[in-house]
Amino acid sequence: MKSSRLVSILLLLQSRGRLTAAQLAEELEVSLRTVYRDVEALHAAGVPLYGESGHAGGYRLLDGWRTRLTGLTTGEAEALFLSAVPGAAAELGLGALLTAAQHKVEAALPPELRAHSARIKSRFHLDAHGWYADADEVPFLTDVAHAVWNGRVLQVRYRRWKEPVEVERRIEPYGLVLKAGRWYVVGGPRPMTYRVDQILELSDAGEEFEVPDGFDLAAYWRRHQEDFLDRLHTGTAVVRLTGAGAARLTGRQAAAYAQSARPDGEGRTRAELPIESETFAVMEFLRLGAEVEVLGPPGLRAEMARVVRELGALYP
Repeated sequence: MKSSRLVSILLLLQSRGRLTAAQLAEELEVSLRTVYRDVEALHAAGVPLYGESGHAGGYRLLDGWRTRLTGLTTGEAEALFLSAVPGAAAELGLGALLTAAQHKVEAALPPELRAHSARIKSRFHLDAHGWYADADEVPFLTDVAHAVWNGRVLQVRYRRWKEPVEVERRIEPYGLVLKAGRWYVVGGPRPMTYRVDQILELSDAGEEFEVPDGFDLAAYWRRHQEDFLDRLHTGTAVVRLTGAGAARLTGRQAAAYAQSARPDGEGRTRAELPIESETFAVMEFLRLGAEVEVLGPPGLRAEMARVVRELGALYP
C-alpha cells in the first residue's frame, strides 16, 4: 500500500508540477502526517523532491526529473486499459490518439504487466450505447468538444421539449458527459445541461471563457441526476407483486420495493413504489401484466381497470 502511494505522489507531482502537503493528502485520502512520512521516504530513496514554504510553496520535483511507470501493479495496469471507451473516443475524434497513448503506456510497462494489458484488451469490450435504439446522430459533437478543449463560447440554436421549442442559447461549455449512449454538454455561466444531439445550429461566439474555480464536472453530474430523479418521481403507487414481477423492477422502484415490501400471505408482496405520473405509471405497470395489481391511488387503479377492459374488448 505504501509503495503504491509513493508512486502516486511521484506521478501527481510529475503531472501537476507543484502540490502542497494538504493537496496531496486530499488527493490520496490520507493524513498530513502520512504525507510528511512519505516525502521523507522519497528523500531517503534519493528522489530529487523539494519542499518550499510560503504562500506559493509546496512540493515539487527537480526540473527535468521523471519517473517511469514501473510502479504500476497488475491490477492498476488492468484497470488502466479497462478505463478507455474506444467508441466514445472515436466519436470525439480522439480514436487514433487513444490508441497511440495506449501503445506508449504498453511500451513503458514491464513485460509481465504488458502481457496482462494485452489479455484485458482481448477479453473485455466496453460499449456505452443502450439497447433497442440506434445511436443518436450528433453532427456537432466534434465542434462542441473543440470548444470544451479550447475554452470557446458557443452560440447555438437549441431544440427543447417545452414551448418555445427552438431557442437561442449562449453556452460556455464546461464539459461533456456520455450517459447511456447519449452525449450531454454542461454549460455555463449558470451550469445547465444540454443534449448535444438537440443542437440545431452552432457557431463560435468569438469569445473565450474560463471554467469557474472549484467546478467539478463529475460532482455536478451526480447532483443533476439526483435532482432529475427527484423531479421525475413525484407520486407513489401501492401495489401487490408476484416474485416474477418484483424481479423486473429497476432503479428507484427496485430500491423502494426492497425497503417497503411486505408479504401479504397470498403469495404476493405489498409495496409502495415511486411513479412519475399516473399516465406513465399505467404504461409501466401494464408491461408487468398479471404480475402486478395496483391498489392505489384510486385514480391510478381506475385507469388501470379502464385500459384492461378496453384490451379485453379487443381480445375477447
